[in-house]
Amino acid sequence: MNNIIGRKSEQEILRSCMTSKKSEFIVLYGRRRVGKTFLIKEFFNGTFDFSFVGTRSLNRQQQLTNFSNALKRHSKSEYAPALGNWFDAFDKLTYLLENIKHRGKKVIFIDEMPWIETPKSDFVLALEHFWNSWANLRNDIVFIACGSATSWIVEKIFHNKGGLFNRATRHLYLEPFKLKEVEDYLIHEGFNWDRYQIAQCYMAIGGIPFYLTLLNNKLSLAQNIDALFFSGDNSPLKTEYQELFSALFNNPEKYIEITKTLAEHREGMTRNQISELCNTSGAGLTKVLRDLERCDFIFSYSRYGNKTNSLIYRIKDFYTLFYYKFVDKLKTNDKHNWSHLQTLPQVKSWQGFSFELLCLLHLEEIKNALGINVMLNSASSWRSKDSETGTQIDLVIDRADRVTNICEIKFSTNVFAIDKAYEQKLRERMAIFAAETKTRHSTVLTMITTFGVMSNKHSGVVNSQVLLDDLF
Repeated sequence: MNNIIGRKSEQEILRSCMTSKKSEFIVLYGRRRVGKTFLIKEFFNGTFDFSFVGTRSLNRQQQLTNFSNALKRHSKSEYAPALGNWFDAFDKLTYLLENIKHRGKKVIFIDEMPWIETPKSDFVLALEHFWNSWANLRNDIVFIACGSATSWIVEKIFHNKGGLFNRATRHLYLEPFKLKEVEDYLIHEGFNWDRYQIAQCYMAIGGIPFYLTLLNNKLSLAQNIDALFFSGDNSPLKTEYQELFSALFNNPEKYIEITKTLAEHREGMTRNQISELCNTSGAGLTKVLRDLERCDFIFSYSRYGNKTNSLIYRIKDFYTLFYYKFVDKLKTNDKHNWSHLQTLPQVKSWQGFSFELLCLLHLEEIKNALGINVMLNSASSWRSKDSETGTQIDLVIDRADRVTNICEIKFSTNVFAIDKAYEQKLRERMAIFAAETKTRHSTVLTMITTFGVMSNKHSGVVNSQVLLDDLF
């Protein structure tokens, strides 16, 4: 367990399951490559009473054959039982577990479960029968169901309309690493990058543990990105995209189309805007947006003062954003493309909106830095109804103490300097917000920057600051 970075609450839940006085049905889910399998294997030191991994694109009989071989391996016999269906498979698994002599919990780990349920499969029904008629009646079973197709997990297990409804005893949703966990991992692996470099790394590949394992501590950040995305057709994170959606969704074309459309509208889009541009609506659009949210590709949030039917949808997966902007769109053969792009305006623009996204996904850290983390508050964005002014605010935090933080997010390579023109722009923005929203709260300006705001005669407009370090 020494190799596990972060995941403290998840490890505590696993420990409690091993000492509880009942059988446990643990559902572990989360985005592809987020480290679900690694967490379980490391926590249990690779030792299971039974384990099985579903394989993509195999038919039912092929999956059953693999399951039979797993039974043979764990029983340490030469006999692989013939399995006609999944009821047979779980019946043989029951027989195997009943003949295990050791005391304590018996751990069963079934990985990539969504891939096991092939068309016309009886897998879910057999799992339901296994749990309700046998495992749940005992007190020594820890059954771990794992999968990346989060929408399948939610629909087939959490929202199951049959015997699996409300049967899962523990829900473990594994999120991408935050900045602090990425820093801990890089330090553990011998990287000497400062927090500015770590933030830029995060803005390119996100907090996805598997992507972090591809980094080389002997290369600079720019060299690493070149190697991962631009070194050729077999670049690890170039080929990754080809599998990303097809591994999670049946008929992934509409998911890709909507994701690409959102990537081109970095400020976010309403459902109606997505519907118009992608020519889809109704239940079909609802399902795609819900599935993309569940798999951590997009997130939704409200605009200040608007109801939930005006939700804004926005990309949250940094890898996908980077891929669309610099790999898919450019289609370059330059193996040192990222190193050569560093000073261009398109990179500066990308840094700006990626840092904004980074801040929005570290909202709790921002609240903590402002000392309002224990206070009832709500966060949203705001855009003026007057399209001529084009006034918008990245982040608005409405607080229970009748104070509203108007947050301005700026990415800078150095201490950020406010000049006379920018001070005037900030004051006008706050005045327009107060006039249009008719808020009765006091409004204060918070600057969220990489290295802080330079103290000068124009910086008095700033009431409070949050720095990159605070996001860690």
